Amino acid sequence: MGNLDRTDLRILAVLQGDGRITNAELAERVSLSPSACLRRLQRLEGEGILTGYTAQVDPEAVGLGLQAFVRVQLTKHESEAIERFVEHVNAWDEVVACYALTGDMDYLMHIYVADLQHFSRFLLDRLLNASGVADVNSSFVLRTVKRSAALPLTQLER
Repeated sequence: MGNLDRTDLRILAVLQGDGRITNAELAERVSLSPSACLRRLQRLEGEGILTGYTAQVDPEAVGLGLQAFVRVQLTKHESEAIERFVEHVNAWDEVVACYALTGDMDYLMHIYVADLQHFSRFLLDRLLNASGVADVNSSFVLRTVKRSAALPLTQLER
């Protein structure tokens, strides 16, 4: 954070809202010349602060109508067991995010599937067959109240 100024944060905030904006439009929105804006953008990319550009896809429009959050507890916490579990998770397309946690469960996975039958196959054929899984606890999303991949950068300007 030490080398980010208010203009850098404004560039990042604008890009989080519209990753397809042209450099000229971005420069105008953050009150820079296009060349100065491009230099800052290249620096943010080069330093790994800006890590990529993605499209946001409506899950239901592509047939992924069921979301679940699955808490996982492992039987062992040795590095080999953890590595094996992480390899499995990274191979499963249904898992869009996975977090290591503190507390009574070890991991929280965010999963998108077509329907309950698909979830059942994922749970029984993949997750519970993964070596080292001791317990799982699933919760299904009834309604999405807020969904955003944007970080709260405006609070950093204060």
